Amino acid sequence: MTTPIQTIELHPAEPARASIVVLHGLGADGTDFLSLADEMRLESLGPLRWVFPRAPVRPVSVNNGHRMRAWYDIYAGTDARDPFSRQEDEAGLRDSFAGVHALLDREVARGVPAERIVLAGFSQGCAITLGAGLRYGQRLAGLAALSGYLPLAGHTAAERHAANAATPVFGAHGSRDGIVVPARGRDSRDALVALGQPVEWHEYPMEHSVCLEEVRDLEAWLKQVLA
Repeated sequence: MTTPIQTIELHPAEPARASIVVLHGLGADGTDFLSLADEMRLESLGPLRWVFPRAPVRPVSVNNGHRMRAWYDIYAGTDARDPFSRQEDEAGLRDSFAGVHALLDREVARGVPAERIVLAGFSQGCAITLGAGLRYGQRLAGLAALSGYLPLAGHTAAERHAANAATPVFGAHGSRDGIVVPARGRDSRDALVALGQPVEWHEYPMEHSVCLEEVRDLEAWLKQVLA
């Protein structure tokens, strides 16, 4: 049974016309991207609901089993230069996909059509954004994939739902990222493009982080997909 996901939310004064769901990275929290709502100039889109889910607390193998917020486990013994490159926690990934699908269903039940919802994520949150978003049964407005990669890539072609086969993806990565190496992000981009997924790709001279130029580019993309 999928564990319900806690959320931190910012509600508009009027009924929301769109929702942006932002998934944090490993060991972080839903509060990490609260400032994004203040930095984005999206008033032209009308009332927006921001949803910041909190990953469950679980032991993470690569961190000696230390318990922290994580969307899935990362197994020990991986390449330190690319800790996401080997065996994947398929059960953990799929559990988080299901949890995020439940959150998306809740947004629809609260009156925001799926095509007015953007799912976004950073690092581990990026992996869940792509994995859950492409498998969701209703067309979403867009997927924003920041400094992460495509999980369970070998299953994507068979499991991607037709509803999101043409959903636009905003992909961004730091050219100096030492956590999820740039090649991992580019390989994921290429895999999506090969499937016919529309991807807008950006690289920035930064490490495993978010920069102001990226925020502005993401803001412009959000205005397009939620126009």
